[in-house]
Parts: sequence; C-alpha cells; structure tokens
Amino acid sequence: MKYIYLFITLFFANTALAQIPAGYYDSATGTGFALKTQLKNIIDDNFDGLATEYTAQDLGYAALYVTFQNSDIDIYFENNGTLLDMYSEGVIQNPDNTSTNLPDAYEYTYGINQDDGTMGTAEGQRYNREHTIPQSAFNSDSPMRNDAHFVIPSDKYVNAQRGNLPFSFVNTAQQFDEYSNGTRRGNNVNSGVSAGYSGDVFEPIDEFKGDIARMYFFFVTRYEDQMTSFNYVMFDGSANQAIDQPFLDILYNWHVNDPVSQREIDRNNAIFDRQDNRNPFIDNPQYVFEIWQTALSVEEFETIETVKMYPNPAKGDEVMIDSNQNLVAEVYDVLGKKISVQHITSTHKTLDISALNKGIYLVKLKSSTGSITKKLIKQ
Repeated sequence: MKYIYLFITLFFANTALAQIPAGYYDSATGTGFALKTQLKNIIDDNFDGLATEYTAQDLGYAALYVTFQNSDIDIYFENNGTLLDMYSEGVIQNPDNTSTNLPDAYEYTYGINQDDGTMGTAEGQRYNREHTIPQSAFNSDSPMRNDAHFVIPSDKYVNAQRGNLPFSFVNTAQQFDEYSNGTRRGNNVNSGVSAGYSGDVFEPIDEFKGDIARMYFFFVTRYEDQMTSFNYVMFDGSANQAIDQPFLDILYNWHVNDPVSQREIDRNNAIFDRQDNRNPFIDNPQYVFEIWQTALSVEEFETIETVKMYPNPAKGDEVMIDSNQNLVAEVYDVLGKKISVQHITSTHKTLDISALNKGIYLVKLKSSTGSITKKLIKQ
C-alpha cells in the first residue's frame, strides 16, 4: 500500500512539470483543414522552424508499458494506483458529466499479469496494448505503432474481441456481446447519424467515448501526410477530412457529449513528458469543430424543396426554419430515436431545441409535397 501512495505522489510530481509550453500553439492560426496542417507541424517529428518547437520522439514499442505507468493509472475512480482500463473500469457518466463509480470486475497492477503470450481466454487474466486505430491500418509501422496518444492499456481478451472493429453505437435491439463494465460489441445502429454502415462495431461506455474520439482526431492530424496510404473502414482515404462519414459524425458526437476530463489532461501531460508532443484536441477542444465544420454542418440527405435552417451549428435554445410551406419537424437523435415533433408555419418559424444536449441530430421536415432531412449540430 505504501508503494501505491508513493507511486501516486511521484505521478503528480512528474505530470505537474509537463504542462502546455508557452507559445506551443502560437502557429495554429488558420481554420478548416489548414488549421489541421498547422497542428500537424506542431506535433510531428519534423523540424518545421516554429518559434516554439518540440519534435515528437519515437520511444519504441516496449516503452509503451513504461509510459502507461504514468499515463494510465487509476487516481480518479477507485483512486488506488491500479491500471486504468477503459473496458473494465466500472463507472457511469451522469447527464451533467459527473461520474458515479461502480465496482470493477477485476483490476491489474502494472508489472503483474502483463501479457506474456499466455492466457487471455477470458477477462481478468492478462493486460496488453490496444491500438484504438488497428495496427493493420498502417501496416504495424513505426512511429504509429509506438504512439501512446492512441495506444492504451487494455484487458487482453477484450482487446482481441474488439479486433479491428470500428467504433460506433451497438444496436441493442439485436443480439450483442457485453463485457464487464458495459462495453459492447454488435451490429451498428444503421439509422440516424450512424446510418450507412451495416457491419459489427465496438462501443465503449459513455465515460470514455470522448477520450477515444479525441485519439482519432489526434491520429489523423499527427499522421496527416500519410493518411492516403492508410486503409481502415473509419478513414475516407484523404489527407484532409480523413475520417469517413458516418464515423466523423459519431466521433464528433462523442467529443461534445463526453468533454475533456482531468484524467485526459493528466494523460496528455504524462505522454508529453515522454514523447515531446501533445494531443491538441485535449488542450483545445474547439479545434475539432474549427477543422471539420464544413463536413459536419448542414448536410442535406434528400433535397426536394428549398428549406433554410439556421443558425447551424446552434448555440442557443432555438433555430429558425424558413419555408413557404407548413411543415412538421421531427427531431431524431444519433440512434434514430424520435425526440420531438413540432409544427412550423408562416407565423411560427422557430424550432425549440432547449431540451437537446450538445451533439448531432437529424431534423426531418415534412410537408404535403414531400420531405427533407437536415443535420443539426447543437454546441
């Protein structure tokens, strides 16, 4: 027990030194994909001539376990210095983004039960290193393989169960597999924002959805110049948008509904202390929208009449809908669940969104002559 307390004390001492350096993001002045390239220059392993510049270090594959000893310890939930595994940590995220702890089904201590090539046939036997972007996407090449910003400690069995599956919402109306803390594997909810993919997917619990989303935003920024050579179902083959729809919408929804936590900030600092680069989307969450806003906003799925909906993205409690017809407005969440039905007329042109949480929604507008579906983002 004394060892654990000493370990936690040393963790705080180390991460306190690894804050955002002065001037680190001074060159990030653009918008859209130009901003993404500027961030790439800040966090990559090239010398780009920036006024404040750190070049990313490749410490090798074995060094991940060393990094995890500072970046992924539980001083947040059980607060006992054990390994923090997103797929076994028992925690419920409340609507106000506070958390309620639940007992873990099992726990790992670093150096004990680390993967040695044996077991892993059930949960709680061994832990290893999971690449949230599968190694097959980039041919297991370095430095990607060794980058702790998107590689996490994980139960060996659950890691294998996920395999190369993309992240999305599991359709609980069908048969699915569930692991000890509620993490799921099953068929994608092929409706709403996640429509367009019909295969199996993997869904972490709400507490860690945003963490994983920001790992993806980091990856496609850090390795922007190599994205066209990477092959993965969540990627679109481009260097700019990089993340394919509907996965971009899903990850953005996770990003806004599970905001940056102290655990992520501490993890970012600990990895910076080792690798000399940071995850910009933890330090500055607004960068996600600033980069991908064109791909995220006001996409029309069926166009049969002219309707304007604004502001979009919306920050207040209502949006305006301009049309020369009376409309029925149906609002759906990302899982395709109908949330509300409202009527739009020539004298009542506002859609009430005060009850909506931050995220992405679909608004289906129906008239006597047809319908149109628009994507709505509430910030």
